[in-house]
Amino acid sequence: MADVNRGNRPLSPHLTIYRPQMTSMSSIMVRVTGIASFFLAVLVVAWLISAASSEAAFAAVDGLLTSWIGNLVMFGAAWALYYHMLGRLRHVIWDFGYCLEVEISEKLGAAMFIGATVLAVLTAIVV
Repeated sequence: MADVNRGNRPLSPHLTIYRPQMTSMSSIMVRVTGIASFFLAVLVVAWLISAASSEAAFAAVDGLLTSWIGNLVMFGAAWALYYHMLGRLRHVIWDFGYCLEVEISEKLGAAMFIGATVLAVLTAIVV
């Protein structure tokens, strides 16, 4: 028989009670940083093409990349690359069957955020 109370209940009650978890947010961020890395690759290719085309084009692109906005973009790109790398490493560890417990997985997610930030800051200091 058809459920007569169907119109009185919410269609997706899980949306009202769902709480984002560290593991899901870190997994989503791995995907976001993967997409950001693609755009970083486009930026690097544009820099190389400008270097191969003319001095004026290279000066324009290099000037943009060495400005304070360019430095901020490069710092964000370094963070994204490091975060994505750590996320892939976490998945390799999971593929071997290690660190699958919830508490350890949440700690790994937090360690990815912290590790990417530390590595990006170290890269900014060295470079």
